[in-house]
This record gives sequence, structure tokens and C-alpha cells, in this order.
Amino acid sequence: MIQVTLGLLADCANVSRESKLNILGIFDRLHAQNVPAAHPQMHLVLSFEADRADAEKTHTLAIDLIDADGSHLFSLGGDLRFGTPPPGEQVRINQVVQLNNLQFPRYGAYEFKVVVNNEVRRSVPLSVVEVRKPQGS
Repeated sequence: MIQVTLGLLADCANVSRESKLNILGIFDRLHAQNVPAAHPQMHLVLSFEADRADAEKTHTLAIDLIDADGSHLFSLGGDLRFGTPPPGEQVRINQVVQLNNLQFPRYGAYEFKVVVNNEVRRSVPLSVVEVRKPQGS
């Protein structure tokens, strides 16, 4: 079975040539003075792990951003394919998805649902919180 062993949002992330995952500025909350609020750039960081039985097969991947009411705000999809791991080991894939100028229509709870083969494997939460201007400014 395929598992999503890591799911988070960060200011910046990449996967090196050596397959090392580099992450900077992990967050789960955005502060905004007004809505709709746009975030200029964030990275959704995911690590997938699969058994040998799931290697060398094509799996469907979908990522959906939904709000607290269950409304879809953003979706993307693609295929996921694992190489064959050494005997007795799992195979891992690190994936970084850069998201630019996402719009959040209101304050509240959101989540990125990570769906593999039509099953939700991970949820990455995000809250958009109102920041009030200090009085007198």
C-alpha cells in the first residue's frame, strides 16, 4: 500500500540531486488583514512510500484544496510511479509542489487532501487567520 509519510507546507523546499529533501519555513497558518487573501508562493512538501508490490506501476495522484464547507478551491492531478526498491526495503519519493498566488476567499480552515488511487492518504491543514490593525494606525 502507498503511504504519504510526510505532508506539510513551507516557504521554500526542494529535492537535491542526491534525493535529499530540503525544507525552510514550515507553517500551517497564514495571517491576513483582508480577504480574499492571496499568498504569493508556498510549497506543498510530500513524501510517498510504497511496498515492492506497488513498484513499477502507475498510480493516480490528486491534490485538492478544500475549505471548511467542503468546497473545492484548487485541484491538480497526475501520475505517480515508483521504481523497484532493493529486496526487503520500501521505495520512497519526495515531491515538492510550488503553489503561486493561491487565493483564500475567507478566514478559516482549509486543507490539502492528498489522494492516491482514489483514496485520501493525507490531509495537510492550513488556517487563514485575521490580523487586526492596531487601533490608531
